[in-house]
Amino acid sequence: MALLAVALLAPGGCLLTARAESSPPPREEIEWLDVWVAGGGRMDLPRVLLIGDSITRGYHPNVEQALAGKALLGRLATSKSLGDPALLDEVRLVLSQTRYDVVHVSNGLHGWDYSDKAYARELPRLIEAIRKGAPGARIIWGTSTPIRLGGKPDLSPRNARVVIRNQIATGLLARDGVPIDDLYGFLADKPEFWSEDGVHLSPKGNAALGRRVAEVLSPFLGSRPAMKR
Repeated sequence: MALLAVALLAPGGCLLTARAESSPPPREEIEWLDVWVAGGGRMDLPRVLLIGDSITRGYHPNVEQALAGKALLGRLATSKSLGDPALLDEVRLVLSQTRYDVVHVSNGLHGWDYSDKAYARELPRLIEAIRKGAPGARIIWGTSTPIRLGGKPDLSPRNARVVIRNQIATGLLARDGVPIDDLYGFLADKPEFWSEDGVHLSPKGNAALGRRVAEVLSPFLGSRPAMKR
């Protein structure tokens, strides 16, 4: 399977200036965290955790439906980005509550004040936190999805940074043996899957991407036996 990475720019089309390394983490006007843990008392099926943002939150129900009877789907969707210590805190908290067999993670559509250098530095720390919190779980990296302007992703200034971040993530993680799920490539030529804001997907897009992620996850569901009572 192929994968890719992406990055973004400022609303006015200018590349955002990287924050000073010593300054506090930049915060968005509204910060949010959405956690969903299905089948809390069940141990008969593999457990999958989707880590991502509002894109992940959008297609999660479709993955859950496609894998019904095959896996228990959880999600950790957040506005936190690589470079923000709070992201690692949230990941550690969720992984400390339940054992997961597969973790599908994507992060790249928030935190525009962080430089690409900071993104590359922080990515291994996120993977390390997942490996420590979910020992033995198979990690799959999903590239960040396109941002569209005028119907095309290459017209959006922010999309240029999405591409850079995807390249960074793909290069680092492929060498580390982490499979890459190229969500960007899957959606790049499908403008009919977008909502009007050019960032989020339509119901049709969420359904298609959810099926895609379910197909990517399926071969990994037998990688570890289900827990026994």
